[in-house]
Amino acid sequence: MSAAVPPSRGAVLTGIALMTGGIFLFSLNDAMGKWLVATYSVGQVLLLRSFAALVVLLVLLRGEGLGGFRRAPRPGLQVARVVLSTLEVACFYWAVAYMPLADVMTYYLAGPLYVAGLAALLLKERIDRVQMLCVGAGFVGVLVALDPSTATLTGPALVALAGSFSFALLMVTTRLLRGTGDTVLVTGQTLGALLLGLVLAPFAWVAPTGVDFLLLSLLGIVAMGAHMCVNRALKLAPASAVVPFQYTLIVWAVVLGYLVFSDVPTGRVVAGAAIIVAAGLALLWHERRAARA
Repeated sequence: MSAAVPPSRGAVLTGIALMTGGIFLFSLNDAMGKWLVATYSVGQVLLLRSFAALVVLLVLLRGEGLGGFRRAPRPGLQVARVVLSTLEVACFYWAVAYMPLADVMTYYLAGPLYVAGLAALLLKERIDRVQMLCVGAGFVGVLVALDPSTATLTGPALVALAGSFSFALLMVTTRLLRGTGDTVLVTGQTLGALLLGLVLAPFAWVAPTGVDFLLLSLLGIVAMGAHMCVNRALKLAPASAVVPFQYTLIVWAVVLGYLVFSDVPTGRVVAGAAIIVAAGLALLWHERRAARA
């Protein structure tokens, strides 16, 4: 067996740049979504963003054909993944319509920590003491940010938590379907959101202005660009080198939330986000160390 060739320094730096750029695009997409759901319903946002993304995907599928869909493994799990992805994005837009961007993103940052716990239950993966401590610390961070009480345990906060848990389940199912092509996975997610948008949009339709129609269309395209940057980063460089830069998401959420919406995160949200990020980085460091051993 030949030893794997380590990536070059240039490839690692390119991967870091792509990951950072992809996370910025995700943050920009989230800020645009929050701006638009103040005027348009979640169903209308899902419909128009998904339609624009599907147009781009159809162009990509012209070269690849439908073979990837026919060869996609485990059809039942593919459908479950589409349902989870649709629920996750709908919860995000609904929550962000009522909560500051940084608050919602703090709950979603705990998604990778949920995955570590769910992998032990659903994938029968072994979880050691350090991993359990990291997952537990992540839950503590969520509780600190949420500050559960009759005043703070609101409907939008619970929706955000449900969305973050759906996001974690989505990542677990994606791990189970890692033999499926990227285009097939993204197309399934887009079609699921499009169908939900078709059902919900007519109940609260608002005729969009020209600028807003452009922004609604850009939502799906920007998200696709972000996915491409992140996927390419993970192919160029080791996950341990680029994944920590995903946590710049909370920085952009705070900055864009303040500049665009004048949102100032509370001390509990900052403290909760710090605990979640620290737990996530500790988990990543532990897994990297275990892999080397």
